[in-house]
Amino acid sequence: MSVSYSISLPDPAQARGSEPSVSFSAHGADAFAEQLRDALADPAWFQRWLALQPDPDEVDPSMGITDPAASVTGQQADLRINLVATTSIPGDILKHRMHVLAGKHWELRNVR
Repeated sequence: MSVSYSISLPDPAQARGSEPSVSFSAHGADAFAEQLRDALADPAWFQRWLALQPDPDEVDPSMGITDPAASVTGQQADLRINLVATTSIPGDILKHRMHVLAGKHWELRNVR
């Protein structure tokens, strides 16, 4: 079952994780949406993140779940960017990916 997550990036320029190879690099709502969709749908994103871990064998394999049917839309609202991600990926994994992508510079606004 898919769930829609409403996510806000209050200051998109600050929405960067600590590791550039797996963090947002986008400028603009559509680019942020595309990069989040890739992190949810493409196993390659998880593999890049996994390779950065001190002991990849210790990472729970369920963290690598992907959803090829995930969709993400983005909209600019004044200075903030709002994203809506619709996916079957569990909320805790989505939150982890957002932390990797954006650091602490994001807000989960609603879940439906």
